[in-house]
Amino acid sequence: MSHQHHGHHHHHDVKNIKIAFFLNLSFTIIELVGGVFVNSVAILSDAVHDLGDSLSLGLSWYFQKISKKGRSKTFSYGYKRFSLLGAIINSIVLVVGSIFIITETIPRLMNPVQPDAQGMLYLAILGVIVNGATVFRLQKGESLNEKVVSLHLLEDVLGWVAVLIASIVMLFIEIPILDPILSLFIAAFILFNVFKNLKESFKIILQANPLDLNETRIKDSLSKIEGVCDAHDMHSWTMDGSYHVMTIHLVVRDNIPINLYSKIKTDARKILKAQKFNHITIEVESESEVCELIDC
Repeated sequence: MSHQHHGHHHHHDVKNIKIAFFLNLSFTIIELVGGVFVNSVAILSDAVHDLGDSLSLGLSWYFQKISKKGRSKTFSYGYKRFSLLGAIINSIVLVVGSIFIITETIPRLMNPVQPDAQGMLYLAILGVIVNGATVFRLQKGESLNEKVVSLHLLEDVLGWVAVLIASIVMLFIEIPILDPILSLFIAAFILFNVFKNLKESFKIILQANPLDLNETRIKDSLSKIEGVCDAHDMHSWTMDGSYHVMTIHLVVRDNIPINLYSKIKTDARKILKAQKFNHITIEVESESEVCELIDC
């Protein structure tokens, strides 16, 4: 990929997320006002979810711009991990919002109030159109950031489909309790996904191995390189869930000349790149060398 094409794509994905952000934020404001106006806690639940999405999109837009920055004096691996900070802030906002909605909804279960079903119907149709258009725009993107955000917005479309169905039912049958029940389901669904995302974010912050890593298989592959007899001190972590880092010591036989070390490292790097590692540091040591880090 040429530098020019990469630059063009980078501009394109930033623009996609920027458009999605403004669409989502404008609609969230309409939704908050509309939810109060039609007296629906289900719509207010979805508004809180959309507010979280707007924050997520705003942070994604910002981080998509700065994550391309290289290393600096302060951040030697660059700025990739900043996106995790965004994910955690977004998750906290969604948790607080969902708890607020649940506390508002529980009294409604005791004393259900019939919302304005027709107003709910119009907002739901608008919700499906706006969120659907945003998902369609982002699905064309190639970056992980765009794909994650588009998946998040797809959940919104499904939430609006549920509100749409409930509002149609309430147009014909007066079931006021349907509104708070739907609200609790939306809040529970949001909390379930938030805790799943938080778990992943904390695993990355605590430097867990990337999910699909099979150390034994990697060691076996490296041991097949001519001259390599062992591999140890293997450490791997991920910067943001997609950019993986690996450091490893390769042990070579004593009779291997030093001028072959370079080829061994090149072969090892090929194997590790095939395992989706982007930043690889390899130390080569001879069989008779004593390594203090063998069991680290």
